[in-house]
Amino acid sequence: MKNTLYIDNLVVRRTMTMKKLVTLTLLLTVFAAVKAQTGYSIAVTLKPFKNSKVYLGYYYGTKKALADSAILDQNSKGVFKGKKALPGGIYFVVSPRMEILFELLLDKQQQFQVSADTAKIPASIVFTNSPENSLFSRYSKFAGEAGLKSVQIGQQLALANAADSVKLIEERKKIAESVDKFRDSIIKKNPQALLATLFKAMRDPVIPPADKHPGGKYDSVYAYNYYKSHFWDGISFYDERLIRTPFLENKLNRYFRELVVPAPDSLIKEVDRIVVYSRANDETFKYYMVYFVQKYINPEYMGQDAVFVHLFEKYINTGHTNFFTKQYMDFMTKRAYSLMANLIGQPAANLEMVDTTDHPLPLYAVQAPLTVVCFWDPTCSHCKETVPRVDSMYKAKWKALGVAIYGVMTDGGKDNWKEFIQKHDLSGWYHVYQTPAKAAEIEAANKPGYKQLYDVYQTPILYLLDKDKRIVAKKLSYDQLDEVITLKLKSK
Repeated sequence: MKNTLYIDNLVVRRTMTMKKLVTLTLLLTVFAAVKAQTGYSIAVTLKPFKNSKVYLGYYYGTKKALADSAILDQNSKGVFKGKKALPGGIYFVVSPRMEILFELLLDKQQQFQVSADTAKIPASIVFTNSPENSLFSRYSKFAGEAGLKSVQIGQQLALANAADSVKLIEERKKIAESVDKFRDSIIKKNPQALLATLFKAMRDPVIPPADKHPGGKYDSVYAYNYYKSHFWDGISFYDERLIRTPFLENKLNRYFRELVVPAPDSLIKEVDRIVVYSRANDETFKYYMVYFVQKYINPEYMGQDAVFVHLFEKYINTGHTNFFTKQYMDFMTKRAYSLMANLIGQPAANLEMVDTTDHPLPLYAVQAPLTVVCFWDPTCSHCKETVPRVDSMYKAKWKALGVAIYGVMTDGGKDNWKEFIQKHDLSGWYHVYQTPAKAAEIEAANKPGYKQLYDVYQTPILYLLDKDKRIVAKKLSYDQLDEVITLKLKSK
């Protein structure tokens, strides 16, 4: 199937007898031959392309990138060649139209040939001097044929009656089992091959049958724990080759999405385990650090930014990640210091604000079982829609529950602010803003402003604080915040 490519010292100490001299000569000859084969040379013949450029690409997680290019001559022949060996992993050959033609494996042996008629892929692919790729090609053809049969059965299932459906499902099951047996035979016969490593890494844990479980019956808790504890069997977190495959990142995503409790403490424990193992190899450490930073610097779920803060404090800010660019380091540093001040469960920073009449009204002066802090701008289009809805929720429900709203005007001008409050009857709120003099005072003292302390770089933003002004929730929509308030008060 074609896919469009996106371009985001041998030391010998001997007494020189004649016999040993011959042995040494043989050793040096072998060593010289190995040395002569350093780098890579992949000769390709790709019909019918002529006088055109083709490319060698590789996977990096779920991303694709180019490693080299070659010009095909009049006979459709060309060579990908370099003085330095390429890192191991799954690579692919790309057509002049920037389409992936087929995949190949690169490990220690990087001197070989491959030919193909691109109109008859994968059947026409032939590798020479690369036993592993020949095996990979044979497996690809087998798996491709099995996949086609499975699709055909799926089409028949859509029209089959109940009796035929049972037979077709059993037939499709046997096809899947045949692919698994093919993989297992490769692992058994070629345990050191890259292909075997890939198959072992792709395996899913097989939960023992019920009679093997404690007590002799099915136990869902045991099944979950068994599956989770064996999920990474066959994977070495310091095997650099695995980061250049398309399946590792998907496996990571699945593990953290389905098997790890999404609470920060649980996530940090799992992340640390993987990162610690990966540090045995510079490239794997880089890969996993980048993956986890990008996943948790702006996390999908509230509170998981604590994972990024942990990574920053333990690895990034201690000089272990010099592979990040200065620009990104600056960004991460600012982001980390913003997040450190507003982690879930931590006391919220006090806000030294004044009300609409310029009288002091600090956040900690507000007494309430729960306080909603709303950062907003009267000229912001999203705020114009959201703030009145927050007010409706407050008047319809929150106010009667004793919930207070501390509304902070971030920008937009004092006149616009007061006009919006009056027009939309935002009564009952604690309306405040920071005076220019106070902002200048904080800046002159080289202290963080409230926007950094609360990570306010867009509006509106809602926080929920408990009676002691500890952060209960942040950056939720008003209806999500209502659910948290309901659960919080109900639990009391």
